[in-house]
Amino acid sequence: MTTLAMHPTPAITGLILAGGRGSRMGGVDKGLQNFRGLPLALQTLMRLQLQSQPLQEILINANRNLAAYESLGVPVWPDSIDGFAGPLAGFLTGLERCETPWLLTVPCDTPLFPLDLLERLCQAMQEQNADLAMAAAPEADGTLRPQPVFCLLKTELLESLVKFTQSGGRKIDVWTGQHRCAIVSFDGPSDSPQAFANANTLAELQQLESL
Repeated sequence: MTTLAMHPTPAITGLILAGGRGSRMGGVDKGLQNFRGLPLALQTLMRLQLQSQPLQEILINANRNLAAYESLGVPVWPDSIDGFAGPLAGFLTGLERCETPWLLTVPCDTPLFPLDLLERLCQAMQEQNADLAMAAAPEADGTLRPQPVFCLLKTELLESLVKFTQSGGRKIDVWTGQHRCAIVSFDGPSDSPQAFANANTLAELQQLESL
């Protein structure tokens, strides 16, 4: 009997991080920019719905144009910390609103992420008895780089994150470094080298569309 069979995966909520300033994209709301004819946030939502392991619920973290995000048909929550405080503020909002034992976070600007992302993060989390699991993807030179916004978290980490952010902490790697973290490499022969390519600028978004 496998470990996964002995320990069924808990219910999981998905969270789309769309709360940034979009400063490198000229200040536009990144999640609402079109990618292959649909807003990035909707492309991301559809990708989450296609995961090989199903999610119980999907939420969006956004700080502007809330009605536009709400039109995508899922709950939308702004940061509970003022001032566009970065991805950890999104993590905090998600953990506060999550009603399942685990939370999966993905950014809105990486629309080609793997369809087995959740399945592989879950497996690593259970096999390593970790508090969280994080994707890692190869750089152009072949070195593996953690992708901390692609993260599977136990909801019980909320108290730790509240303390960290209340003390002024904002860096994801500093906070995740305080917990047992499983790193999951997406560098196998069947993994797309562009799976974690993200669009920080409009030019990068156009490059992504051409892949």
